[in-house]
Amino acid sequence: MLYLINLGCIEMNPWNSRINQLKHPDYIILDLDPEDISFKKVVQVAQAIKKLLDELNIKGYAKTSGATGIHIFIPTGGKYNYDQIKEFAEQMAMVIHQRTAGFTSLERSPAQRQKKVYIDYLQNRFGQTIASPYSARPRKGATVSTPLNWDEVDEKLDPRYFTIKTIFSRIEKYGDLWKPVLKGKLDLKQSLKKLAELNENKE
Repeated sequence: MLYLINLGCIEMNPWNSRINQLKHPDYIILDLDPEDISFKKVVQVAQAIKKLLDELNIKGYAKTSGATGIHIFIPTGGKYNYDQIKEFAEQMAMVIHQRTAGFTSLERSPAQRQKKVYIDYLQNRFGQTIASPYSARPRKGATVSTPLNWDEVDEKLDPRYFTIKTIFSRIEKYGDLWKPVLKGKLDLKQSLKKLAELNENKE
């Protein structure tokens, strides 16, 4: 971290895996990235993901991106490789897109997802990086990518509130909401089975 600070970095964007197990990420990420659409729609997609996680009996954790989006993390315990978690993330993204088709997209090109919330599951590829929790972002107000309680993910949520001036009192109040992410585990086989059952029931 001192090396990065010496380079003048403002934000930290780590890999999803640790140096001692580079091919086995600690978590799955669904990155909600809006393209010229209200942040309230991002919140609605996050709420839809939470509902799906509950249906699958999976623990998930949300944080602001520090910019205009929301990141949803699902701990894996480092048990699976990148290809395995990307496949699961893609299937989840497809279900969420079906449930919120009016204002979401799985298209990576911004030109093809205007006025949509992009559900980015490709963040789960080997070597991808994303803003870390508690990372400051080079934006007006010096916003911080901030872990959230799920009851905060509602229409009142405003990512501009979480800044380098407010983050420390928040941590004093709630503690480290991100701690469980690096300790949680996932039964991928069972989760894939439940996801398939949900798709079958819909058909």
